[in-house]
Amino acid sequence: MTSEETREQLLLHLEEIQKWEKDQKGLWFWERFSRLPFKILDRLTPQFIHQKIGQALDEIGSYIQTGGKYLINEKSIIKRFEKKLKQENLEFSIISNQPIALMDEVSDEIISSRAKIAMTQGATTGIGGLFTLTIDIPLILGISLKTLQEIAMSYGYDPNEKKERVFIIKCLQFALSDIVGKRAILEELSAYDYPEGNLNKQTISQVQGWLEVMASCRDNFGWKKLLQMIPIAGILFGSFVNKSMIEDIGEAGKMLYKKRRIMERLMKGESLSS
Repeated sequence: MTSEETREQLLLHLEEIQKWEKDQKGLWFWERFSRLPFKILDRLTPQFIHQKIGQALDEIGSYIQTGGKYLINEKSIIKRFEKKLKQENLEFSIISNQPIALMDEVSDEIISSRAKIAMTQGATTGIGGLFTLTIDIPLILGISLKTLQEIAMSYGYDPNEKKERVFIIKCLQFALSDIVGKRAILEELSAYDYPEGNLNKQTISQVQGWLEVMASCRDNFGWKKLLQMIPIAGILFGSFVNKSMIEDIGEAGKMLYKKRRIMERLMKGESLSS
C-alpha cells in the first residue's frame, strides 16, 4: 500500500494544519495564568528544582548530538504499520510512502498511549509532592522525547539522523513556548528541508546555543510543575499536567511533521508535472 493521494487531498490536509497554526496564536486561560512574573516563580521554586530542570535541559543537548539514552528503536513503529497493513517484515523505508491518513492514525495512537503513561506517572510522583517532583522531571522529559521520535517515525522520518533530532527539539520548544516563540519557530521550520539561506545550519547552531531554549523551557516547564509540589493534591494535578503536556507536545509534533510530509509530496508533484 502506497500513497495515492491527489493534490486536492494533500491541500485539504494542509488546510487543517494551517487552521491549527492559526489557533496557536491565541492563549487559553492556563497559558494566560502562567504568564505571571517569573520572578515570583523563581522565589517559589526551590533551588534544587531549578537544578533538576537545568540537568534535564543539559540532557537535551546530549540528545541532539548522539541521541543518548533517549534514542528509540524503530521496530515498535514498524509493527504498528504491519498491523495496519496486515503485512510482515516491512522495512522502515515503506512508511514514507503511506497515505497521510494512515500516518495520522498511527500518530494519534502513539499520543494517546504516551499520554496515559504520563498521566499515571504524574499521579504516582505527585504523591510525595516536592520530593518526588525531582523524579518526575527527567521521566516526563524522556516520555516527551520518545513520543516525538515515534511521531517522527510514523511520518517516515528517522531520529537516528541529527537533522531530525534537531527538528524534534524544535517541536518540543514550540509546545513549551509562548506566542512570540511559537511564531518564530513556525517561521524557522516552514523551510526546514530546503537549503536556501542555509536555514538548517542556522537552526542547528541556534539550538546548540541553548540560551533561548533553556529560558523558555525553564519558565514554562517550571511553572506547570510548581503546583505539583503540594502533597496528595499533587496526585490530581500531576496526572493532569503530565497528560496535557504530552498531548500538547504530541499534537505539535504531529502537525509539524505532517506538514513536512505534505509539503514534500506537493513539491514532488509539482516537479513531476513541470
